[in-house]
Amino acid sequence: MDLRRLAVPFLACALFATQPNPATRRWWAHVTALSNDSLQGRDTGSAGYRQAAAYVVTQFQRNGLQPAGEHGFYQTVPLHALRFRADRSTVELAGPHGPRSLEWLRQITVAARPGMPETIDAPLVFTGSGAAPEGLDTQGKILVQLGGGRGGAAGRGSRGGANPRRSLAGTLSIDTLAGPEPPRWPVQYVVQMTLQGAAPAAAPAAPAPPALRFNPQFADLLLQGSGHTYQELLALRDRQQPLPWFAIPARLKAHLIWESGDLESDNIIAALPGADPALAREYVVVSAHLDGYGIGSPWGDDNIYNGAFDDAAYVATLIDMAERLHESGKRLKRSLLFAVVTGEEKGLLGSKYFTAHPTVPKPQMIADINLDQLRPIFPLHTLTMLALDESTLGDTARSVAASMDIRIQPDPEPERNLLRRSDHYSFMQIGVPATGFIFGYVPGTPDEAAYREWYARRYHTPLDDLNQPWVPEAAAKFNDFFNKLVETLANAPDRPHWKPGSSFAQGN
Repeated sequence: MDLRRLAVPFLACALFATQPNPATRRWWAHVTALSNDSLQGRDTGSAGYRQAAAYVVTQFQRNGLQPAGEHGFYQTVPLHALRFRADRSTVELAGPHGPRSLEWLRQITVAARPGMPETIDAPLVFTGSGAAPEGLDTQGKILVQLGGGRGGAAGRGSRGGANPRRSLAGTLSIDTLAGPEPPRWPVQYVVQMTLQGAAPAAAPAAPAPPALRFNPQFADLLLQGSGHTYQELLALRDRQQPLPWFAIPARLKAHLIWESGDLESDNIIAALPGADPALAREYVVVSAHLDGYGIGSPWGDDNIYNGAFDDAAYVATLIDMAERLHESGKRLKRSLLFAVVTGEEKGLLGSKYFTAHPTVPKPQMIADINLDQLRPIFPLHTLTMLALDESTLGDTARSVAASMDIRIQPDPEPERNLLRRSDHYSFMQIGVPATGFIFGYVPGTPDEAAYREWYARRYHTPLDDLNQPWVPEAAAKFNDFFNKLVETLANAPDRPHWKPGSSFAQGN
């Protein structure tokens, strides 16, 4: 297979997309090769993922990197998958106007976890504030509640007062579309992946009831005949007033089909040896995840979740760094370890596996700079730095950024939990100082509007593709910043360290 041809299918489409400038032309060619439709979204363990991994290895080889995996450049990550077959499962709502079939993934979805029942058949009760009123029996019922999006506010009082979980037939949360990361409808697919051999969590006293979610666009279907409307309940919550408990005159009936099996997907690990005899045994790790979301529920006629900026673009930045160093002949004092990991979108699985089975000794990894959560869609003036004040990495980043007229700021939205949602966190958990960056903005500006629009429309959808708008100057400036930061860390006389009081220092 000629890997250079992977970029060809999007040549025509690129005519309608943002065109790279001279500083980003080669970088964008790698983005195109890694996120065009022929790779079908690079889902963990898929054929498209394997093709993308082969492309990365070829580029690393061309630019003088040495294999540092367990078999050449590869480290195989053993996985187990539990997948919901929405195409073979059924669900209906039997209400006052008779039974009505619902559509999985567009109107209703279910969380994947072991021990799920094959059937659900239970009446519905809306969960209000406080304890359930006397006479309203919730045992054996599905509790309907107002849910909260990731990073958004949950329904006030929506979970208080429920009977013990073992007595429920299930829970059904009506999603809210508020917040910085609104839940995505249609849902792409339902799958749970875990590392094979991972120690299971302590078994609960009783299996957890099924957890379902409902598309708010259809919420009033659930409430028919109850005397309440979805907008009424939202208004009560927004005014911070108590929500009522009430029986819903309907039953939810579902037949669920699940498939499970083992699979493998590779991390790609490569090294660039350092030049200093005393420091070359130490590694600055640079990481990014190669997996995307694959194929799923279509948006219009597009069912490929390409993941161009999540995270093909920043695997491309790692390739770009290797090319720059190779062409310049520049030798850094410390070694670099390139970690292109799998399974990030399934729960940081590749980085968790690598940090549990490192291919270089853990004490020799002095830092990890992870590339994810970056969207070059407006000019780069500010970078949010995760774990900014946990280690001296923050001091180094501030110094490098100041020389480039970039301001470094702490995370302004810690409620979104971005610190724990990408692969730098796996390194932090084993005591390696680590960080990631996000394009920052001034609140109330067009930059913030662009940022919010990207998460509302493109995040984890087929619209994160090669046709979206972006700012070449911003991408080029970030890539320059990243290269300068890594070079500074690799050549510094002292290795980074955790600051006093950091909870992550105990991992050393």
